[in-house]
Amino acid sequence: MGKGPKAPVQDGGMKGPVAVEASFAFQGRLKPDSFLDFARRRAARLSLDLEERGASSESFACRVSGPLALVDAFEMACSLGPLDCLVLDVWRVDRTRELSNHV
Repeated sequence: MGKGPKAPVQDGGMKGPVAVEASFAFQGRLKPDSFLDFARRRAARLSLDLEERGASSESFACRVSGPLALVDAFEMACSLGPLDCLVLDVWRVDRTRELSNHV
């Protein structure tokens, strides 16, 4: 029996894991303190660096940095948001870099 085709490599041609610094704006009907606490807890759980940029009843802005997959997970979690907030739109701008293995 033959083996199936190999899955394509999707590393973008980079030699190491990709880190990203993403600026986010979550918009909707938000409770600023609740959303800020939620974002802080999610960033901590994912071991991401979080820089808050502003919060109101209509938007929450922040910058998050860390491994690409974990930043994506942060976006998904915050898109669903805490139960008392409704996120209607998300804006994201990324800046990527290769993670170094040097200490």
